[in-house]
Amino acid sequence: MSKALHTTHIKSLPLLHKGKVRDIYDIDDSHMLIVTTDRISAFDVVMPTAIPGKGEVLNQVTRFWMEKLAHIIPNHLSNMPLEQALPDAEERAEVENHATIVRKLKALPVEAIVRGYLIGSGWKDYQQTGAVCGIELPPGLRLADRLPEVIYTPSTKASVGTHDENIDFAASEALIGADIAAQVRDTSLQLYREAADYAQERGIIIADTKFEFGLDDNGSLTLIDEVLTPDSSRFWPVEQYQPGSSPVSFDKQFVRDYLETLDWNKTAPGPQLPDEIVKKTAEKYQQAKALLTT
Repeated sequence: MSKALHTTHIKSLPLLHKGKVRDIYDIDDSHMLIVTTDRISAFDVVMPTAIPGKGEVLNQVTRFWMEKLAHIIPNHLSNMPLEQALPDAEERAEVENHATIVRKLKALPVEAIVRGYLIGSGWKDYQQTGAVCGIELPPGLRLADRLPEVIYTPSTKASVGTHDENIDFAASEALIGADIAAQVRDTSLQLYREAADYAQERGIIIADTKFEFGLDDNGSLTLIDEVLTPDSSRFWPVEQYQPGSSPVSFDKQFVRDYLETLDWNKTAPGPQLPDEIVKKTAEKYQQAKALLTT
Protein backbone atom coordinates (compact mmCIF):
# COMPACT_ATOMS: atom_id res chain seq x y z
CA MET A 1 0.00 0.00 0.00
CA SER A 2 1.11 3.59 -0.60
CA LYS A 3 2.37 5.71 2.29
CA ALA A 4 -0.45 7.28 4.25
CA LEU A 5 -0.72 11.02 4.95
CA HIS A 6 -1.60 11.25 8.65
CA THR A 7 -0.23 14.72 9.44
CA THR A 8 0.55 17.63 7.14
CA HIS A 9 3.76 19.64 7.46
CA ILE A 10 3.07 22.85 5.53
CA LYS A 11 5.11 25.72 6.98
CA SER A 12 4.59 28.34 4.26
CA LEU A 13 0.89 28.88 5.08
CA PRO A 14 -0.81 29.52 8.45
CA LEU A 15 -2.87 26.59 9.77
CA LEU A 16 -6.45 27.79 10.31
CA HIS A 17 -8.03 24.58 11.57
CA LYS A 18 -7.14 20.94 12.16
CA GLY A 19 -10.21 18.71 12.05
CA LYS A 20 -10.56 14.97 12.43
CA VAL A 21 -9.69 14.45 8.76
CA ARG A 22 -9.03 17.87 7.18
CA ASP A 23 -6.29 20.40 7.74
CA ILE A 24 -7.23 23.90 6.53
CA TYR A 25 -4.60 26.50 5.67
CA ASP A 26 -4.95 30.21 4.97
CA ILE A 27 -3.79 31.33 1.49
CA ASP A 28 -5.04 34.93 1.23
CA ASP A 29 -8.10 37.06 1.93
CA SER A 30 -10.21 35.08 -0.53
CA HIS A 31 -8.82 31.52 -0.56
CA MET A 32 -8.08 28.56 1.70
CA LEU A 33 -6.26 25.27 1.14
CA ILE A 34 -8.11 22.18 2.36
CA VAL A 35 -5.96 19.06 2.76
CA THR A 36 -7.98 15.86 3.15
CA THR A 37 -5.61 13.57 5.05
CA ASP A 38 -5.78 9.78 5.42
CA ARG A 39 -6.76 10.06 9.08
CA ILE A 40 -9.77 8.06 10.18
CA SER A 41 -11.98 8.61 13.20
CA ALA A 42 -14.37 6.25 14.94
CA PHE A 43 -16.60 7.00 17.93
CA ASP A 44 -15.36 10.62 17.59
CA VAL A 45 -11.73 9.59 18.23
CA VAL A 46 -9.02 9.99 15.59
CA MET A 47 -7.06 6.77 15.22
CA PRO A 48 -3.23 6.86 15.31
CA THR A 49 -3.21 4.65 12.18
CA ALA A 50 -4.13 6.26 8.85
CA ILE A 51 -5.79 4.56 5.85
CA PRO A 52 -3.59 4.89 2.72
CA GLY A 53 -5.47 6.49 -0.17
CA LYS A 54 -8.53 7.45 1.88
CA GLY A 55 -7.93 11.19 1.68
CA GLU A 56 -7.39 11.07 -2.07
CA VAL A 57 -10.67 9.17 -2.47
CA LEU A 58 -12.62 11.69 -0.37
CA ASN A 59 -11.00 14.59 -2.22
CA GLN A 60 -11.70 13.15 -5.68
CA VAL A 61 -15.25 12.00 -4.88
CA THR A 62 -16.15 15.44 -3.47
CA ARG A 63 -14.77 17.18 -6.56
CA PHE A 64 -16.64 14.71 -8.81
CA TRP A 65 -19.99 15.45 -7.14
CA MET A 66 -19.45 19.22 -6.94
CA GLU A 67 -18.81 19.38 -10.67
CA LYS A 68 -21.62 16.94 -11.50
CA LEU A 69 -24.18 18.83 -9.40
CA ALA A 70 -23.02 22.36 -10.26
CA HIS A 71 -26.20 22.94 -12.28
CA ILE A 72 -28.14 22.76 -8.98
CA ILE A 73 -25.93 25.01 -6.86
CA PRO A 74 -22.53 26.71 -7.14
CA ASN A 75 -19.69 25.35 -4.98
CA HIS A 76 -16.60 26.71 -3.26
CA LEU A 77 -13.99 25.24 -5.65
CA SER A 78 -11.43 27.74 -6.91
CA ASN A 79 -9.43 27.83 -10.15
CA MET A 80 -6.23 28.86 -8.38
CA PRO A 81 -3.46 26.35 -9.25
CA LEU A 82 -1.77 24.51 -6.37
CA GLU A 83 1.63 25.80 -7.58
CA GLN A 84 0.48 29.34 -6.81
CA ALA A 85 -0.65 28.47 -3.28
CA LEU A 86 2.33 26.20 -2.54
CA PRO A 87 5.37 27.27 -4.56
CA ASP A 88 7.62 24.93 -2.53
CA ALA A 89 7.83 21.65 -4.48
CA GLU A 90 8.45 19.53 -1.38
CA GLU A 91 5.39 20.87 0.45
CA ARG A 92 3.32 20.48 -2.71
CA ALA A 93 4.40 16.87 -3.28
CA GLU A 94 3.27 15.81 0.20
CA VAL A 95 -0.33 16.99 -0.29
CA GLU A 96 -0.78 17.09 -4.07
CA ASN A 97 -3.59 14.55 -4.46
CA HIS A 98 -5.15 15.48 -1.12
CA ALA A 99 -5.40 19.25 -1.65
CA THR A 100 -8.23 21.48 -2.81
CA ILE A 101 -8.15 25.28 -3.06
CA VAL A 102 -11.49 26.85 -2.20
CA ARG A 103 -13.04 30.29 -1.92
CA LYS A 104 -13.57 31.67 1.56
CA LEU A 105 -17.26 31.86 2.41
CA LYS A 106 -19.42 32.47 5.45
CA ALA A 107 -20.24 28.94 6.63
CA LEU A 108 -23.77 28.37 7.93
CA PRO A 109 -24.06 26.90 11.46
CA VAL A 110 -26.37 24.09 10.31
CA GLU A 111 -25.65 20.65 8.88
CA ALA A 112 -28.18 19.63 6.25
CA ILE A 113 -28.95 15.95 6.76
CA VAL A 114 -31.07 14.10 4.21
CA ARG A 115 -32.39 10.60 4.90
CA GLY A 116 -33.76 8.18 2.36
CA TYR A 117 -33.64 5.09 4.59
CA LEU A 118 -34.32 4.34 8.24
CA ILE A 119 -30.96 3.75 9.93
CA GLY A 120 -28.64 5.12 12.62
CA SER A 121 -30.01 7.76 14.99
CA GLY A 122 -33.14 7.95 12.81
CA TRP A 123 -33.93 4.30 13.58
CA LYS A 124 -33.42 4.84 17.32
CA ASP A 125 -35.66 7.91 17.21
CA TYR A 126 -38.34 6.03 15.27
CA GLN A 127 -38.33 3.11 17.72
CA GLN A 128 -38.92 5.49 20.62
CA THR A 129 -41.31 8.01 19.07
CA GLY A 130 -42.59 6.69 15.73
CA ALA A 131 -40.98 9.76 14.16
CA VAL A 132 -37.55 10.94 13.01
CA CYS A 133 -36.61 14.40 14.29
CA GLY A 134 -40.30 15.17 14.76
CA ILE A 135 -41.33 13.94 11.28
CA GLU A 136 -44.07 11.33 11.71
CA LEU A 137 -43.54 8.06 9.84
CA PRO A 138 -45.89 5.12 9.20
CA PRO A 139 -45.89 2.36 11.83
CA GLY A 140 -44.24 -1.00 11.17
CA LEU A 141 -41.11 0.16 9.36
CA ARG A 142 -38.06 -2.08 9.72
CA LEU A 143 -34.40 -1.23 10.23
CA ALA A 144 -32.91 -0.01 6.92
CA ASP A 145 -36.31 0.26 5.21
CA ARG A 146 -36.59 2.82 2.44
CA LEU A 147 -38.61 5.77 3.70
CA PRO A 148 -41.93 6.57 1.97
CA GLU A 149 -40.45 9.99 1.16
CA VAL A 150 -36.98 11.44 1.49
CA ILE A 151 -36.81 13.60 4.65
CA TYR A 152 -34.71 16.60 5.67
CA THR A 153 -33.49 16.64 9.29
CA PRO A 154 -31.08 19.49 10.08
CA SER A 155 -28.63 19.49 12.96
CA THR A 156 -26.40 22.02 14.67
CA LYS A 157 -22.70 21.98 13.88
CA ALA A 158 -20.95 20.94 17.06
CA SER A 159 -17.62 22.32 18.21
CA VAL A 160 -14.70 19.87 18.40
CA GLY A 161 -15.21 17.28 21.14
CA THR A 162 -19.00 17.63 21.27
CA HIS A 163 -21.79 15.98 19.32
CA ASP A 164 -24.06 17.52 16.71
CA GLU A 165 -27.65 17.95 17.88
CA ASN A 166 -30.68 17.22 15.73
CA ILE A 167 -33.03 20.20 15.49
CA ASP A 168 -36.38 20.75 13.85
CA PHE A 169 -36.88 22.98 10.82
CA ALA A 170 -38.22 25.86 12.91
CA ALA A 171 -34.99 25.86 14.93
CA SER A 172 -32.96 26.03 11.71
CA GLU A 173 -35.07 29.02 10.63
CA ALA A 174 -34.25 30.72 13.91
CA LEU A 175 -30.53 30.08 13.36
CA ILE A 176 -30.13 31.15 9.74
CA GLY A 177 -33.38 32.89 8.77
CA ALA A 178 -36.49 31.51 7.08
CA ASP A 179 -35.41 32.19 3.47
CA ILE A 180 -31.97 30.62 3.76
CA ALA A 181 -33.34 27.68 5.81
CA ALA A 182 -35.86 26.93 3.04
CA GLN A 183 -33.15 27.21 0.37
CA VAL A 184 -30.88 24.83 2.30
CA ARG A 185 -33.70 22.30 2.73
CA ASP A 186 -34.90 22.39 -0.87
CA THR A 187 -31.38 22.33 -2.34
CA SER A 188 -30.32 19.46 -0.08
CA LEU A 189 -33.31 17.35 -1.12
CA GLN A 190 -32.64 18.06 -4.81
CA LEU A 191 -28.93 17.19 -4.48
CA TYR A 192 -29.72 13.96 -2.64
CA ARG A 193 -32.40 12.79 -5.05
CA GLU A 194 -30.25 13.35 -8.14
CA ALA A 195 -27.17 11.77 -6.57
CA ALA A 196 -29.11 8.81 -5.17
CA ASP A 197 -30.63 8.02 -8.59
CA TYR A 198 -27.19 8.20 -10.22
CA ALA A 199 -25.53 6.04 -7.54
CA GLN A 200 -28.30 3.44 -7.57
CA GLU A 201 -27.63 2.79 -11.26
CA ARG A 202 -23.99 2.13 -10.36
CA GLY A 203 -24.67 -0.31 -7.52
CA ILE A 204 -24.66 2.03 -4.52
CA ILE A 205 -27.58 2.99 -2.29
CA ILE A 206 -27.04 6.37 -0.63
CA ALA A 207 -29.01 5.76 2.56
CA ASP A 208 -28.39 9.21 4.00
CA THR A 209 -25.92 12.05 3.75
CA LYS A 210 -25.02 15.46 5.11
CA PHE A 211 -24.33 18.67 3.21
CA GLU A 212 -22.80 21.92 4.38
CA PHE A 213 -23.36 25.35 2.90
CA GLY A 214 -21.93 28.84 3.01
CA LEU A 215 -22.87 32.28 1.73
CA ASP A 216 -20.71 34.24 -0.70
CA ASP A 217 -20.25 38.02 -0.61
CA ASN A 218 -23.57 38.43 -2.43
CA GLY A 219 -25.42 36.24 0.05
CA SER A 220 -25.78 33.41 -2.50
CA LEU A 221 -26.04 29.87 -1.14
CA THR A 222 -22.95 27.82 -2.00
CA LEU A 223 -22.04 24.16 -1.46
CA ILE A 224 -18.94 23.66 0.72
CA ASP A 225 -16.98 21.00 2.63
CA GLU A 226 -17.16 17.36 1.49
CA VAL A 227 -19.99 16.08 -0.66
CA LEU A 228 -21.52 12.59 -0.88
CA THR A 229 -18.42 10.71 0.27
CA PRO A 230 -18.23 7.46 2.27
CA ASP A 231 -17.38 9.63 5.30
CA SER A 232 -20.34 12.02 5.01
CA SER A 233 -22.88 9.43 3.82
CA ARG A 234 -23.98 5.86 4.30
CA PHE A 235 -23.23 3.95 1.07
CA TRP A 236 -24.66 0.44 0.81
CA PRO A 237 -24.06 -2.07 -2.01
CA VAL A 238 -27.34 -2.57 -3.89
CA GLU A 239 -26.76 -6.29 -4.34
CA GLN A 240 -26.41 -6.95 -0.59
CA TYR A 241 -29.22 -4.69 0.62
CA GLN A 242 -31.68 -6.51 2.86
CA PRO A 243 -34.13 -4.48 4.98
CA GLY A 244 -34.54 -5.72 8.54
CA SER A 245 -30.81 -5.88 9.21
CA SER A 246 -27.97 -3.38 9.28
CA PRO A 247 -26.53 -3.34 5.75
CA VAL A 248 -22.89 -3.78 4.78
CA SER A 249 -21.42 -0.39 3.91
CA PHE A 250 -18.58 1.30 2.02
CA ASP A 251 -17.08 3.12 4.97
CA LYS A 252 -15.47 2.68 8.38
CA GLN A 253 -17.37 -0.51 9.14
CA PHE A 254 -14.25 -2.70 9.39
CA VAL A 255 -12.68 -0.20 11.78
CA ARG A 256 -15.79 0.10 13.97
CA ASP A 257 -16.34 -3.67 14.05
CA TYR A 258 -12.71 -4.26 15.03
CA LEU A 259 -12.80 -1.62 17.77
CA GLU A 260 -15.95 -3.16 19.24
CA THR A 261 -13.95 -6.35 19.92
CA LEU A 262 -11.36 -4.50 22.02
CA ASP A 263 -11.25 -3.61 25.68
CA TRP A 264 -11.16 0.11 24.78
CA ASN A 265 -13.28 2.80 26.44
CA LYS A 266 -13.84 4.78 23.19
CA THR A 267 -11.88 7.79 24.42
CA ALA A 268 -8.59 9.16 23.10
CA PRO A 269 -6.02 7.90 22.42
CA GLY A 270 -7.35 5.34 19.98
CA PRO A 271 -5.59 2.00 19.47
CA GLN A 272 -3.30 1.17 16.56
CA LEU A 273 -5.16 -0.62 13.74
CA PRO A 274 -3.84 -3.94 12.38
CA ASP A 275 -2.72 -4.15 8.74
CA GLU A 276 -5.65 -6.35 7.70
CA ILE A 277 -8.24 -3.85 8.97
CA VAL A 278 -6.38 -0.98 7.28
CA LYS A 279 -6.20 -2.90 3.99
CA LYS A 280 -9.90 -3.87 3.98
CA THR A 281 -10.99 -0.33 4.84
CA ALA A 282 -8.80 1.18 2.11
CA GLU A 283 -10.28 -1.28 -0.42
CA LYS A 284 -13.84 -0.24 0.50
CA TYR A 285 -13.10 3.45 -0.09
CA GLN A 286 -11.42 2.69 -3.44
CA GLN A 287 -14.34 0.48 -4.47
CA ALA A 288 -16.88 3.24 -3.75
CA LYS A 289 -14.86 5.74 -5.77
CA ALA A 290 -14.52 3.36 -8.70
CA LEU A 291 -18.25 2.59 -8.83
CA LEU A 292 -19.23 6.26 -8.72
CA THR A 293 -16.63 7.96 -10.87
CA THR A 294 -15.66 5.48 -13.62
